[in-house]
Amino acid sequence: MSTATINLLLEPGQKVTLQPVSWQRFEAILDELGEKRSSRIAYANGILEIMAPLPEHERTKVILADLVKILLKFKKLAWEPLGSTTFKRQNMTAGIEPDDCFYIQNYKAVIGKERIDLSIDPPPDLALETDVTSKTATDAYKALGVPELWIYEAPQLKVKILVNGKYIDSSSSQIFPDINIVQIIPQYIQRALIVGVSQALNEFEQFVNTSL
Repeated sequence: MSTATINLLLEPGQKVTLQPVSWQRFEAILDELGEKRSSRIAYANGILEIMAPLPEHERTKVILADLVKILLKFKKLAWEPLGSTTFKRQNMTAGIEPDDCFYIQNYKAVIGKERIDLSIDPPPDLALETDVTSKTATDAYKALGVPELWIYEAPQLKVKILVNGKYIDSSSSQIFPDINIVQIIPQYIQRALIVGVSQALNEFEQFVNTSL
């Protein structure tokens, strides 16, 4: 069975794990799958995961990213979005496609770039995940050196900070250290399920501008 066939047979919420997978095979599978696909990949330690997100996952990842953009605007921080770009680095034998990601401290390094080469470009400063992230995905983020990773698993937001090559759980964000994002972000994601996305985002923007 080809990898392309595996991808087509995946139902929303399903995941296929392949191992061992060499770097060369990983590159070949990416080519076979193509860029216009709904599935996402995570690759680390010779393990390749191909995942088909659930429909509700797509909505939640958009809400989470929009909440981050409101915070960045409030803090007057410049940023560049790279979405679910495939990040990979051969000498680290790792690859990942985040739900969304942002260059903040290093935003100038990627302005106007359509392709990111992690052998010369920095990794994103913040990556977002809105499903349970497997050890393979977390290992990939770690290998690529992503400084901060947010994982939303309803109804909680987990913040992981890279310290000395390992992720530690944190109650605060290094990017927004004076904002209790672990409490606030889940509240407004859940709020969107009640009043709709646009109203929840409007309420959140009003909250940060008047209460923070």
